[in-house]
Parts: sequence; structure tokens; C-alpha cells
Amino acid sequence: MSRDPSSKIRLAAVGDLHCREDQHGRFRHLVKQVNATADLLVLCGDLTDRGLLEEGKVLAEDLSALRVPCAAVLGNHDYEHGQVKEICSELAKVGVHILDGDHFIFEKVLGVAGVKGFGGGYGNATLQAFGEPQTKAFVQEAVTESLKLEAALSHLDTPRKVIIMHYAPIPETLEGENIEIRPFLGTSRLAMPIDHYGAEAVFHGHAHHGALRGQTKSGIPVYNVAMPLLARHTPDQRYVLLEV
Repeated sequence: MSRDPSSKIRLAAVGDLHCREDQHGRFRHLVKQVNATADLLVLCGDLTDRGLLEEGKVLAEDLSALRVPCAAVLGNHDYEHGQVKEICSELAKVGVHILDGDHFIFEKVLGVAGVKGFGGGYGNATLQAFGEPQTKAFVQEAVTESLKLEAALSHLDTPRKVIIMHYAPIPETLEGENIEIRPFLGTSRLAMPIDHYGAEAVFHGHAHHGALRGQTKSGIPVYNVAMPLLARHTPDQRYVLLEV
């Protein structure tokens, strides 16, 4: 039976779990809380701490107790040891849908578009593809991630949609981070497809010392759901719960 298109969906969002191989059971309480309060869980990257398969297995062990669907994107830490394929395989075994420029549809009502994202700066200070090939390659990565997000959103025709990523699409949720590193924490290139296609909300991680919330130029709310940040603000509930 399909969900009533007008009914609210309780969405739980968190990123930067940084699961380590010696942390068996660390996320059991989180999973128990999500099961009790949410219809859907989204994870916003840095699922593992060093991108090791064993870390992915430990996280999958805890997530196996989830009773709600789960969609996720990867973060920079998940790429550290070149074991992304193996980590994704372990998480898929417990029903986690890893998104990388594609989407997940929840009960024909809510579409979740997901992409890792990349850095590059914001507004007039966005890095441009000029000069050394290394600089051009860096910029191209940000452009590619933006195009992947655009492709994911263009294929969504659900009544509602949300977007998950690891890097920040706006600078406002980076307030609190050292100014020097903010261009490496995200880029406004990611905000372009968001504002073009629209969404109920955007969730990202990566900025452990940033701000909890901001909005795009068109007014779409953006939530920084990095777990270390949430742990300081809402220690009893280390995820954002939003009705969409």
C-alpha cells in the first residue's frame, strides 16, 4: 500500500560517523532511536574513519538493526584506502543505498538525490579552471560533482525531494570553521542545481565545527548534520529529525 502523498515523512539525517574497526556497537543506540522516531535515515558521508573495509563491516553490523530504509553518500575519509567498492558492498548487504549522482525513492513520495560533492570555494571566490593542470583537475572534480547532482535531480519527479551530500553547498554552514580551510569544505557550484531544481531540504556533513543551518540563495534550508557538531548541540539525539 502506497503512502498518502500528503502525509509527512519523518527523516533522520546525520553524517561523519567516522566508524573505526574497534567500535563494535557504538551506533546501536543511534539505530534504536532512529527506529523509534523516523521513517527514513540518510547518512551524509565519512561513514568510516580511514576508509578501511573492516570499518565498513563494523558499521554494517550496527546498521543491520535498522528497521527503516537508509540512503547514504560517501565522504573524503571513505576514499582514503581505496576500498570504496568493498565498503559499499558491505553496507549494501544490510540495505544501505549508496548514492553517487543518482537517487533513492521512498514510497513513491520522497526522492533523495545524493552526491559526495567537492571543494572549491564560494561566490566570487570560487576557484576557476586556469593555470596548472593540477588546478584545472581540482576544479573539474567540483564541476563533475555538480553535474552528477543535476543529473540525479533531473530524473526525480516525486512530489517531494531532499538532497544529501558530504561537502557544503553554501558558506553559511561553515561559520565556526577556520577561514583558511573553508574553500576545501565545499563549493557554491553544488548550490546551482539545488536552486534550479528545488528541494525541501539539503543535508551535508564534513564541517565538524560549522553552523547547524543556513539556506541557499533561493531560500532552501541547508542542514549541517556532522555528528561531532550535533554532539555538542544535541548530545541526546545525534541526528537531525525533520518532517518533510
